[in-house]
Amino acid sequence: MSLKNLSAIKIPRILKKKLSNKRLFKLYNIFERNFDIDNPFIVAVSGGPDSLALSFLTKIYSIKNRVKSNYFIVDHNLRKESTYEAKKVKKILNYYNIKSEILTWHGKKPQNNIQSLARKKRYELLFLKCKKLKVTNLVIGHHIDDLFENFFIRMIRGSGLKGLVSLGKKKTIDDVNLIRPLLYFSKKDLEFISNHVFNFFVKDPSNKDTKYKRIKIRSVIQKFEDNGLDKAKLSLTIRNLKKSNNAISFYVDENKKLNSFLRKNNDILILKDHFFNHPYEVVFRSFSDSIKLIGKKDNAVRGKKIDYILDKIRQNCLKKETLGGCVIKKVNQTVIISKEY
Repeated sequence: MSLKNLSAIKIPRILKKKLSNKRLFKLYNIFERNFDIDNPFIVAVSGGPDSLALSFLTKIYSIKNRVKSNYFIVDHNLRKESTYEAKKVKKILNYYNIKSEILTWHGKKPQNNIQSLARKKRYELLFLKCKKLKVTNLVIGHHIDDLFENFFIRMIRGSGLKGLVSLGKKKTIDDVNLIRPLLYFSKKDLEFISNHVFNFFVKDPSNKDTKYKRIKIRSVIQKFEDNGLDKAKLSLTIRNLKKSNNAISFYVDENKKLNSFLRKNNDILILKDHFFNHPYEVVFRSFSDSIKLIGKKDNAVRGKKIDYILDKIRQNCLKKETLGGCVIKKVNQTVIISKEY
């Protein structure tokens, strides 16, 4: 889309005026090329610069491409100012013709592991809305700086290849597509959009609280950057790792397709002997996916527990084990995974 064609699109004047800024217009075109959605979607809004920029970009996209969009502000109720801030964000969005609804986390709040549990609750509230509205696309505001932070956090945890590149553009969870269209944008770009369009964004004090691991990692990355870290090269490294991960994923899918089959109402999975005759990473992922499939759990089981059972299979001493809601046993030359009741 060019600036000349902008006048032909029925965008509210207040938004069109903002979009006439050349830098902002260039950023929108980058966003549009990487978004490419033709079904209704929900946008998660926190009030920070990332989600406010996302609100603006997706609103323009939805008008231009005639795709229905819904906006939900999550109030975690963890700070006394949060409800006031959520109402202010809603008022500002409404002023710019972006209708939104506030979702509030009610009930007792945790004393420990706050950020992790708040994130889990946030997704729970948003996924419920997706189900209620029968919308399969949930759009969130993770950007390239989040990608770097996730990489370092996973590296410190000792994650493998899959974990290091886990923050991808699209991930499907419980039939909902979690979409991150801002992974090509820097924090500075999103702050520019938020300031230029809304002249406002919420400043979360927890973003400076070093008791949280993510904030510590952010500080470390800043020190690396001060000492010459080339983010462009780091980004290239992550992209190359993703290509390697995709190659392994291909062989994992092939292994599951050729060497396992379901029976009896999809509650029993039979793994052929050849299922385990592959490089360890392929076997590990294939086996982990199989347990998750039969156990019907949202999260994969811990790697050490999978290592333990695979080691028993290699030594031909597996009898019966339970893991991830499954019963695992070996019968002749096959391994049988069944649902634990």
